[in-house]
Amino acid sequence: MSEATKTPGRRGLLKAAAVGTAGAAVLATPNVSRAQTVVLRFQSTWPQRDIFHEFAQDYVTRVNNMAGGRLRLELLAAGAVVGAFQLLDAVHAGTLDGGHGVSAYWFGKNKAFSLFGTSPPWFGDANQLLGWFYYGGGEALYNELMHDILRLNVVGFQTGPMPTQPLGWFKNPIERVEQIRGLRYRTVGLATDLFNEMGAAVVALPGGEIVPALERGVIDGAEFNNPSSDRVLGFPDVAKNYMIQSFHQRTESFEVLFNRAKFDALPAEQKAIIRTASEAASADMSWKLQDRYSRDLVALAQAGVNVRPTPRPILDAQLRAWDNVVRRLEADTSSPAAGPYFKKVCDSQRDWCRRVGGFFLRYEASPVISYNHFFARG
Repeated sequence: MSEATKTPGRRGLLKAAAVGTAGAAVLATPNVSRAQTVVLRFQSTWPQRDIFHEFAQDYVTRVNNMAGGRLRLELLAAGAVVGAFQLLDAVHAGTLDGGHGVSAYWFGKNKAFSLFGTSPPWFGDANQLLGWFYYGGGEALYNELMHDILRLNVVGFQTGPMPTQPLGWFKNPIERVEQIRGLRYRTVGLATDLFNEMGAAVVALPGGEIVPALERGVIDGAEFNNPSSDRVLGFPDVAKNYMIQSFHQRTESFEVLFNRAKFDALPAEQKAIIRTASEAASADMSWKLQDRYSRDLVALAQAGVNVRPTPRPILDAQLRAWDNVVRRLEADTSSPAAGPYFKKVCDSQRDWCRRVGGFFLRYEASPVISYNHFFARG
């Protein structure tokens, strides 16, 4: 047997193994040393003290924890880089890498944006809105608007189902439909068209500017979103009538945005983390708000706020106004990106709501019956 074919002895095997291990270490080490944390600047559209900013932080925390040091979002509050209503433009331009807001804020670019964040009240709740977005064709329509119609360098995800928003805060109760005519009122998105239809003078303001405007008398009434936000933003300090229940924003969800070029450059696993974290944060938010919103509504009432439901005639008037708003916007022929696209999204939503909403109405026993049985007895 030649030297070349001799079986190596134990010493030779150990030596070969050591060389192989060292070689592997040499190959692996540069990959580890070159691995750097990708840091993305991520701004919310909410004041630092608002629970909405806390929800944005919850999302950021999930991304950072799941990424294990390879990706980190740095959260900033509204105004840190740009104003709340300028977030989409800043993410498009790359001034910011991402952000947390609501689609209704981009209503001025195309009114259909509001359909993805706060649609007409044909959805039973905001979870059904998210169901349509992810399983009813909504995401493809959203991407058509974002990328094909507006050509924005942005990717986005809908997340975080919100309960019905209140009619809002007023110095005097709103008891009749006629009181809305001429009312200087703050809201955003398609709700601006709705209240204009009802005769109000609508002013769109970001969250941090609403209470000062109400205090100075620039506006007569305003809605923001929920008892926790409203309480901490100071609404009870300037108005004592809190009208809950409304159809102007029956359902709404949050939106997470990222610069498309930055997002596309990430490894597949980091893209998956960004998307999966939005789903996880969405579920957690829906659980957290049950505790916080209910506690803060009780606290508002205990502090002397007059919490009362919006009268049925006003709700009925809102629904009639919605009919007119939707009909007018669907008939807009100024461009394919106006009425035809708006109608395509509305048709998709109506198809979903007719089937899914009908299922839940038929399938579930009324929670009013069981709630009254256990908790409303004398």
